[in-house]
Amino acid sequence: MCADMPDYKDTLFLPQTDFPMRAGLPQREPDWLAHWEKIGIYDRLRDKAKAGGRTPFTLHDGPPYANGHLHIGHALNKVLKDMVVRSHQMMGHDARYVPGWDCHGLPIEWKIEEQYRAKGLDKDDVDIVAFRQECRKFAEGWIDVQRAEFKRLGVTGNWDDPYLTMNYHAEAVIAEEFQKFLMNGSLYQGSKPVMWSPVEKTALAEAEVEYHDKESFTIWVKFTVDQTDDPALEGAQVVIWTTTPWTIPSNKGVVFGKDIAYGIYEITDCPEESWVTVGDRYLLADKLAEDVLTRARLEDGMYRRVGDVDASQIKGLRHPLHGVEGANGEWDDIRDFRAAEFVTDDEGTGFVHCAPSHGMEEFELYRDLGMLEQVITYNVMEDGRFRDDLPFFGGKAILRESLNKKNKANPWEGDANTAVITKLAEVGGLLARGKIKHSYPHSWRSKAPVIFRNTPQWFVAIDRPLGDGMDEHGTTIRERALTSIDALVTWTPKTGRNRLYAMIENRPDWVLSRQRAWGVPLTCFVKKGAKPTDADYLLRDEEVNARICQAFEAEGADVWYVQGFKERVLKDLHNPEAYEQVFDILDVWFDSGSTHAFVLRDREDGTADGIADVYLEGTDQHRGWFHSSMLQACGTKGRAPYRQVVTHGFTLDEKGMKMSKSIGNTIVPEEIVKQYGADILRLWVAQVDFTADQRIGPEILKGVADSYRRLRNTLRFMLGALNGYDAAQPVARADMPELEQLILHKLAELDVVVRKGYASHDFQGVFQALFSFATTDLSAFYFDIRKDALYCDPMGSSLRQSALTVIDAVFHRLTTWLAPILPFTTEDVWLSRFPEEGGSVHLHDFMETPADWLDPELAARSLKLRAVRRVVTGALEVERRAKTIGASLEAAPTVYLSPELAQIITDKDRFATLCITSDLTLSTDPAPEEAFTMEDVEGVAVSFAHAEGEKCQRCWKILPDVGTHKHPATCKRCSDALG
Repeated sequence: MCADMPDYKDTLFLPQTDFPMRAGLPQREPDWLAHWEKIGIYDRLRDKAKAGGRTPFTLHDGPPYANGHLHIGHALNKVLKDMVVRSHQMMGHDARYVPGWDCHGLPIEWKIEEQYRAKGLDKDDVDIVAFRQECRKFAEGWIDVQRAEFKRLGVTGNWDDPYLTMNYHAEAVIAEEFQKFLMNGSLYQGSKPVMWSPVEKTALAEAEVEYHDKESFTIWVKFTVDQTDDPALEGAQVVIWTTTPWTIPSNKGVVFGKDIAYGIYEITDCPEESWVTVGDRYLLADKLAEDVLTRARLEDGMYRRVGDVDASQIKGLRHPLHGVEGANGEWDDIRDFRAAEFVTDDEGTGFVHCAPSHGMEEFELYRDLGMLEQVITYNVMEDGRFRDDLPFFGGKAILRESLNKKNKANPWEGDANTAVITKLAEVGGLLARGKIKHSYPHSWRSKAPVIFRNTPQWFVAIDRPLGDGMDEHGTTIRERALTSIDALVTWTPKTGRNRLYAMIENRPDWVLSRQRAWGVPLTCFVKKGAKPTDADYLLRDEEVNARICQAFEAEGADVWYVQGFKERVLKDLHNPEAYEQVFDILDVWFDSGSTHAFVLRDREDGTADGIADVYLEGTDQHRGWFHSSMLQACGTKGRAPYRQVVTHGFTLDEKGMKMSKSIGNTIVPEEIVKQYGADILRLWVAQVDFTADQRIGPEILKGVADSYRRLRNTLRFMLGALNGYDAAQPVARADMPELEQLILHKLAELDVVVRKGYASHDFQGVFQALFSFATTDLSAFYFDIRKDALYCDPMGSSLRQSALTVIDAVFHRLTTWLAPILPFTTEDVWLSRFPEEGGSVHLHDFMETPADWLDPELAARSLKLRAVRRVVTGALEVERRAKTIGASLEAAPTVYLSPELAQIITDKDRFATLCITSDLTLSTDPAPEEAFTMEDVEGVAVSFAHAEGEKCQRCWKILPDVGTHKHPATCKRCSDALG
């Protein structure tokens, strides 16, 4: 600026704020956590509710396991829950959130056992109560760690009084809930194949299993026909195929498909290295014969089909180890042979070997035939080893106790399979062998494969009428659950309904028992000498049950293991010597499935009817918490414990790959918070479609941070513009220019979108709408236009006051609307403007937006007006790139309009303001050929012209009157503003 040119910078009403441009979230956020702690914000919100008028809203927390630091899935889950709770609170509810932890179970047991092994101790030599107390202490330590990590993410809740499944009251209620199944007759002890972890020595629920690829041995085994009505089949051999060679010693039969075509295939030639002999005759499904014989190294011409087979003519088979020296007659019984519905000729041989102790279909087949006593074996012990006295295989292990890192293909493989294969080959029982890679169940804790093993377990019958008087939604657990899914629960996304429905529709009875130490025991007694099928096998006595629960309430579940407890609770009621105490523990899914009782029903901050408004967890919980909670509640309260279920997907890396420490692509929440701040992580959550799998990584987070920066700049501009604004003197809408009325219309539209979006948990939709409004409608349009009036108009001008009134309305709404997503930033913004000692944006509700702000006609006109403006700015951009002008204020274009548009745009000065030009001419004359146009905007053309006059040194507009007023080098508006 020339020395003799006046400097009017200090006369402008520029935005003023101490709110920093750089967020510094990692440093600033802990201060807001301390502020919320100091003012007791969660309790103040509850006090607010006590004043009345607020409908309770309860999101019931699915408890994370108290073991280890948070991973990105934890962060996604808890932030989503926090957005639900905060948004419903600000929409006028009393939104309560009681965080909880799952404290019992195998992972913690394992950690304590590891500590024992490191000290050279054996868990079984340690007093069980002392062991359980160490488990409790371990869980307590991790609860404190995880609580701090959750709070650092800005998650609000009753952190001072969370629920823990190991609290005495919780343990007492879990026992009480179990006793309801005991008393209603649905509890029974049965023996059936269950998924069993030899490494962990316990049964597993489906929710505790994950599927991974595994390389398995596969063998084709010969069973010789022993009994038949067809002489042509005498001495022939039925061939079976299995991927579990270790089950062959437990074989009790072979089954066929009654609709499958079988043939008898005779060997006419064979290679030197083969387990077949010329003259052998094999029974195979015709569809699979060629494949099977090829695997036996036979080529075309080495065998021939000699006839059809009516499999029903075969009455019995000999086990391949039948009569083998040293077998001590173990396998000399003739094997059963019959048809079964589950046999197909899709793969294998068309025959299925049956070991009912290790396969559910075979178990059910023989159960329905009433033959279980004849076919159940007990060859495999709890550690996955064959019983010591099993000929040839005693002590052989199906799985190793620890990983064999040298065997990369199958690091858990024990010596049982190879021992069985070797013996079968030795006695001529093998036709072929190989390996197959297939999806196989593994324990999600130990990552070791599981087996199916027949064990005595405790079950809840889900198809048995309960007779409990709660039959509104069905008489059985399954009926109630299926009715609840369709009639009582809404699903987000809707596909969640189908998943849970299919699982419950087809599931077997619920296995409750686990053979471990750290958990709530099955609080029941069985009569000595009685059978599980006897009516008096289980002791059913309400007074005994009450004594147990009272003891648990006072002393915790540890008391069950104290010497003399049985005598204590049975005293004066039953003879303790007549009963045995059950020491299995409950499946931890029963623990968490019971939380509705000791949290929703029993706590003061629970719900009046013991039912949650929302359960929100990952999609894997359809077979986990959603599932167990449904079964448990349908058995004890007759219906689902929730009204809505919301599920989120899994978090993947930027390439869409599952996160894995071995790959090195894991993203740890703590690292994101340290680098960017929790609000950036939360903003990522809001930007993704959480109902599907999401991606996260360094580049994605950079994009999120950029979105945050743009949003922060919008908020910062409002803070600066509103500095000194007196909200007590707003301008009425009717007295505002149309541009301000348009922004109010936008706010009214957004109010509907935001409330509907938050109510339906569409955080992505809410944020996209708010971000677009803030960056496009405000920063790039409204603020850009109104900066001139805000900076240069006289302090009290009606235009400036109208703009500030609108910005104030935007500030209150945008800040609160964003608060559930960005709690730290919005708190910073709010208290920068309203610095109250105990203040917080989170103590406020979303402002009501007047319905009369909606003006569809104005909005329709504005769409056309903005389209015309876009043509003008496009024309000016051409001149800017050509360096004809440096800024739009140097232009005074002519805008040629169609008659229709000319009726909408009539005030050239107002339109020049919208286009941010110093002047502008409106014309309905034909446009010159060289005029600028846009294909997608009809009826508009623009011819460029330089603005005439001098540049006002205060507002920078180029006008003819500059320099003719009281203050040098100013236009009339600026000279008047200077006084």
